[in-house]
Amino acid sequence: MVSNLTRMIEQVSREKGVEQEVLIEALEEAVKAAAKKKLGPDYELEAHFNEELGEIEVFEFKEVTDEVTNEHLQVSLDEALKMDPESEVGDSLGFKMDTDTFGRIAAQSAKQVILQRLKEAERDIIFEDFKDRRGEIINGIVQRFDRGSIIVNLGRAEAELPPKGQISMESYKQGDRIRAYILEVKQFSRGPQITLSRTHPNLLSALFENEVPEIAEGIVKIMQVAREPGSRAKIAVSSRDSDVDPVGACVGMKGRRVQAVVQELRGEKIDIVTWNPEAAKFICNALAPAEIIRVIVDEVNHSMEVVVQDDQLSLAIGRRGQNVRLASRLTGWNLDVIGETNYNETLKEGYRSLLQLEGVGEKRATDLYEYGLRSAEDVAQASVDELSAIKGISTEGAEKLIEDAVRKIAEKKSNSHVEKDSAPEVPPVQPDDGELNKDGVHEES
Repeated sequence: MVSNLTRMIEQVSREKGVEQEVLIEALEEAVKAAAKKKLGPDYELEAHFNEELGEIEVFEFKEVTDEVTNEHLQVSLDEALKMDPESEVGDSLGFKMDTDTFGRIAAQSAKQVILQRLKEAERDIIFEDFKDRRGEIINGIVQRFDRGSIIVNLGRAEAELPPKGQISMESYKQGDRIRAYILEVKQFSRGPQITLSRTHPNLLSALFENEVPEIAEGIVKIMQVAREPGSRAKIAVSSRDSDVDPVGACVGMKGRRVQAVVQELRGEKIDIVTWNPEAAKFICNALAPAEIIRVIVDEVNHSMEVVVQDDQLSLAIGRRGQNVRLASRLTGWNLDVIGETNYNETLKEGYRSLLQLEGVGEKRATDLYEYGLRSAEDVAQASVDELSAIKGISTEGAEKLIEDAVRKIAEKKSNSHVEKDSAPEVPPVQPDDGELNKDGVHEES
């Protein structure tokens, strides 16, 4: 016959999701604590759950001794032999106690221990449930607001959406459904702390993984993501199957897949671009829809100068520089976008500065230019070994060229400072919030 205690253990185990062994251990500890509180510290006690009887039994242990000096911890050999004929001095004998004698206060103490252990067990279960779910998207209900953070009810647990994880243009009220990215799960003495985010770039990746089967199956891979949460994002994708267009897979039929993600992010614009292992081609894709004329790569400074047609300049830069800024984050390169006219003028100025160097004519200037030294500044920064590698330039000639280039640049800077100091003061022009038109002039939005 199943006892009431056994039924209670089974019921609590089901409702709380706590293993029965944990509950039994908590009960044993609670009853032992209650007995200690009732009897005092001068007792050696143990509590065990008797499965057959369905009750917690408490035993008082005493050492068998010839002379009893502490009746709570010792028993005489004569008394021990009456209980167990094989008893010897030094043995430890257990005496079953009547748990009904512990009283109401002891029972309350037992209840507190049980509740504490249940809370600890529940916290451990919640942590174990969520610790491996970092990186997932989870649904919850807005429960309350706490110092700028949104506390989200996840069912068995609560999570925090801190201010830095919130999109500034979004607003929620109590009871609203919310979808967020599990950023972090930590265990504390008060319980697990689950931190959510709606601004993390990986939220975008996870949303696309949910919407695009090819990503979930590993055919299409998300390579990089760059976001300005609530405004615009760029995502770079590649495909391991030549028959699968990664961008088309993410866009979906009639744009349904990407639109589902856009709606979840409440209108955040998303550019999907094809990833390319060649940095220059990748950057051309990232700056789309602007058409790129030329890309000049500077491996040393990990930067690129991107040349576009003059009427494409505002498109490439984007509103308040957003397009080029996101492209830079997406690719990991520092980008400088310049119009074709300005670029050509810069090249001409650089070539003219080469012709002004001592002993440099058109042929020598062309040789320097083709070698990649396109201005006096480039020559000044070059090494003697680099210059002497050019046909017709000796080590001594290289040293003189560098010295002359450094001198010319210093003179140019000095003259520009003099002109600046003597020029009338003009208040700086503050750029407005408008777009650049095709002539590079701001237009009001």
